[in-house]
Amino acid sequence: MAKVLVTGGSGKLGRAVLKDLVTNGYDVLNVDQAPPREAICPFVRADLTDFGQVVQLVTGSVDERKGPFDAVVHLAAIPAPGLQPNAKTFANNVNSSYNVFEACRIAGVKHVVFASSETVLGLPFDNPPPYAPVDEEYYPRPETAYSLGKLVDETIAAQFCRWDPDLKIVGLRFSNVMDIEDYKAFPSFDADSSKRKWNLWGYIDARDGAQAVRRGIEAEFKGFEAFIIANADTVMQRSNPSLMAEVFPNVPHKRELTQNGTLLSIDKARRLLDYNPQYSWKNHV
Repeated sequence: MAKVLVTGGSGKLGRAVLKDLVTNGYDVLNVDQAPPREAICPFVRADLTDFGQVVQLVTGSVDERKGPFDAVVHLAAIPAPGLQPNAKTFANNVNSSYNVFEACRIAGVKHVVFASSETVLGLPFDNPPPYAPVDEEYYPRPETAYSLGKLVDETIAAQFCRWDPDLKIVGLRFSNVMDIEDYKAFPSFDADSSKRKWNLWGYIDARDGAQAVRRGIEAEFKGFEAFIIANADTVMQRSNPSLMAEVFPNVPHKRELTQNGTLLSIDKARRLLDYNPQYSWKNHV
């Protein structure tokens, strides 16, 4: 049974990740500042900006929470721009990510998955995207301190993998995370196409986000790779061609648009992670 340390397991996506990993036979430790709402697995409270605490955790040196760990999943962060002052968001998130990556290097952990963000694609798209569907092929366009921090995280990850050719770090650019109870609001989105244009009408069901994390742990490639992780459809019932014509009329289409398929391309995740979304909001309203 592989042992996995998950930071941020008490959060919205984190809870789904813990459940998915435990269900699939992993031995999991949740590390967070907030206690979990339900006892899915053992829990340790820690401050990830304190390097000493992170090293002790990742090396499996905490009493009764021993390692070694086969993989580390790093989800913990201030989760969005505007929740705290910019400098606090950047310093907290980037410092925490560096500490986790460096602790993994010290501990010899070779499988690392972390939460990057769809925001690096240029959200909220006040400056239109270069094309649609968007993908990982253009250089990130951070527009906030939060997003800039995620780009720094990806840069650190790529350089750590350059230093260690046996290391694999998977950066998952998660779309807007949704639970089942969130889907009741979705039918109202059609009334105003601009309401959700900020991420090209995308979303990720927390359960599919958890699947992507597990696929990242199990992926056999080495090095750093970033992946957009979204669901296979949009939040809208209106067609993509009509939405793009109304909201982004001058944005070129990289390929023919589907009626309601995601405009946050998940082709790379399908190809390299064998990621296949299982859920749709339409099954819950």
